[in-house]
Amino acid sequence: MSPYELFIGLRYTRAKKRNHFISFISLISLLGITLGMTALITVMSVMNGFQKEVRARILGVASHVQITGINNKLSDWRSLAEEVSKHPSVTGTAPFISAQGMVSHDKVVHGVIVRGILPERESTVANFTDTMVSGELINLSPGEFGIVIGIELARSLGAFSGDKIILISPQGQVTPAGILPRLKQFTVVGVFEAGHFEYDSGLALIHMADAQKLYRMDNNVSGLRLKLSDMFQAPQVVNDFASSLTGAYYISDWTQQHANYFRAIQIEKRMLSLILALIIAVAAFNIVSTLVMAVTDKQSDIAILRTLGASPRSIMKIFIVQGTFIGVAGTILGVTGGVLLAYNVGEVVAFIEWLFKVEFLSNEIYYISKIPTDPQIADIVAVASVSFILSLLATIYPSYRAAKINPAEALRYE
Repeated sequence: MSPYELFIGLRYTRAKKRNHFISFISLISLLGITLGMTALITVMSVMNGFQKEVRARILGVASHVQITGINNKLSDWRSLAEEVSKHPSVTGTAPFISAQGMVSHDKVVHGVIVRGILPERESTVANFTDTMVSGELINLSPGEFGIVIGIELARSLGAFSGDKIILISPQGQVTPAGILPRLKQFTVVGVFEAGHFEYDSGLALIHMADAQKLYRMDNNVSGLRLKLSDMFQAPQVVNDFASSLTGAYYISDWTQQHANYFRAIQIEKRMLSLILALIIAVAAFNIVSTLVMAVTDKQSDIAILRTLGASPRSIMKIFIVQGTFIGVAGTILGVTGGVLLAYNVGEVVAFIEWLFKVEFLSNEIYYISKIPTDPQIADIVAVASVSFILSLLATIYPSYRAAKINPAEALRYE
């Protein structure tokens, strides 16, 4: 591109036009791209924040990788733990027993998932320390039949630290009166709040020795839970174990166990991004109308340039520069506004709540009471690239039309 093409194209963008409506449409196009990009970057950052927050809450209770034995029984978990710990990505291992049960207190019955754990090892794969509302996980001692339950389960049962509850095992015992479920009284020694309703309302933790007695597991466990240095390496670690471990195991990772949650968030993010991207597309179409009117307004100028020796390709480049300048300016302003808003969306929402006396995320209703945000460079670059490409494509037809103007026809009535 020659200097005069760039000079004239930029001059057309800032020169005072005879038709002020063209300037107004140019401004609307620039503002449309700016607002569209700002909204798109902010929404994608908030969706990333929600995904990160939900993932952190789930993995605070769940494990990155889980290895279970056939028929929910694993005999020699210590040798397995020693073997998998040799993998460079594994930072912690903990055995567990997983079983179903029912808890009863004060005529209230609730179904739960019972997890038998070793408290000292469980802390290496899950973050219960920061989620405990009352009591400590270490209070679970073998033979004392203590139990730690979620906050929603505690509220449902009306049982908190120090209260006695009945744990009912589905494994029956034969008596002269028939087969009866096994019952055992447990003492609530702690309550946790993971911030995820599934766990807070349906998970109960007991010591692994107590679980082995209650569910007649002898010295067996259900499986092994692993923590990785990088959670996103979980699928690869699963593949590594599937090819290296000898024995019959079922190996899964957090992306499989909680796929529905993260898939739903990802779909919502994509659909919102697609809808907001239409704002940028509409702004790009405004560039088309702006340049078409600019070409009509500058027909005499185009004709003079042609008579002075400018080629049709040069005329085309001039208007491509004009349209691209609008797109680039809108992209730069949009990225700046989007990044600033994404990093300060919490303060902006708090100001709006204070100004209009409303509360968008009430502590009494939602587990996440503040708008989380996680701007990612890849999303910002993708949005900026799409905006620039759409703006560039929008200049092709008007520029091509300008290059086809006949100088004699344009100057006939001048």
